[in-house]
Amino acid sequence: MHVFTSITANYIPKAAALAHSVKRVHPEATFHLVISDDMPECPPAVVEAFDSIINVRDLPIPELPRFLFRHRIVELCTAVKGTAFQHIADVHGAERIYYFDPDIIVTNRLDDLERALDESSILLTPHSIAPETDPQAMIDNERCCLRNGVYNLGFLAVKMDENGRKFIDWWADRLLRWCYDETAAGLFTDQRWVDLGPALFDGVKILRDPQYNVSTWNLTHRRATGQAPYDIAINGRPLVFYHFSGFDSGAQRMMLDRYGSHSPVLYEFREWYLEECRRFGQETIGKIPCIYTRYKSGAKIPDVHRTIYREREDLMRYFADPFDDAKPETSFPHWYEVHGKGETGQATTQPAAEIVEPTPASVIEAPVEITAPAEASPNLRKLIRSHAPEPAVKAYHSVRAALRRLSKVE
Repeated sequence: MHVFTSITANYIPKAAALAHSVKRVHPEATFHLVISDDMPECPPAVVEAFDSIINVRDLPIPELPRFLFRHRIVELCTAVKGTAFQHIADVHGAERIYYFDPDIIVTNRLDDLERALDESSILLTPHSIAPETDPQAMIDNERCCLRNGVYNLGFLAVKMDENGRKFIDWWADRLLRWCYDETAAGLFTDQRWVDLGPALFDGVKILRDPQYNVSTWNLTHRRATGQAPYDIAINGRPLVFYHFSGFDSGAQRMMLDRYGSHSPVLYEFREWYLEECRRFGQETIGKIPCIYTRYKSGAKIPDVHRTIYREREDLMRYFADPFDDAKPETSFPHWYEVHGKGETGQATTQPAAEIVEPTPASVIEAPVEITAPAEASPNLRKLIRSHAPEPAVKAYHSVRAALRRLSKVE
């Protein structure tokens, strides 16, 4: 049994709590920590449950600086999950792989899941397994699922047989391309893609047992009793794993008050979890900023820089390492300050067919060449992009590029 989670450095305390909980019930399990960050120095008690540490730089991700820059932190930690499944299967020879979000605690053995994988290839847990009756719960839980995904990808188990491998290869490819939090565009990191899973692939089993992936979004139909942390029952059946989603933002406590007041043991469990995270360094390690939130100079990367960069193929080609701002005059943040502000607000909605065709790199002297010519007003550029058919747009940019090349020759 191979188990992994995906984090940045500040989530090491939570990942340690998860890893220790897995080792408590399955000491034979191999636990992999996938980290999209530098690994800080940690006390032995924190890392002793990690059997391997896989840095994002170890994963076979092409054009890694471009990939890292395109993603916010949550997007990044989810975007690498499919490739991590592939890596653990190929490098470590894993035949069955379990993924858990770092804010999960495993409280009982996974034997029933192992038996489910004997007959299936992919195990999914839906956010909800029963219809809501209260209008507020319909909004919080059912409508949220319509926006963010039917299945909670805080958990995924895959047997790497033919069906499982096809699924993982497909999912990994989509995550490398489009693992973004853009719900208006039909995307929510890794989750919305898996809505397609049961329709596209054989061997998918949907787990509807109440003791798996218990969280505030399904407490309207799940009552907890017993004693925290390891003797909790859900609807009379032993809890297997619990998801403390939204813990740092305060949403977990707010939604627990709204939907879990019938289960006092969950408040005891929450206090235990707080202390467990403190024990593994929440007050220190939990405050380490991710290295990929800043340019190499130390300047913070605004979200709008990422969204414009990932929507513009020409920018991605020209700025191969967008983190590098050592030479301000040729850096991506400088390009944004000079040329990008006018595109703020439209970068995430521009169709791919309307991406500006760049001048070949061999004749570009400075990033200014990426933008529309100075004589074309913003209103004219907007009109062309909004109303010209795709062939006309491409012809316009081709002619413009040719004129520039001729001017260079002269």
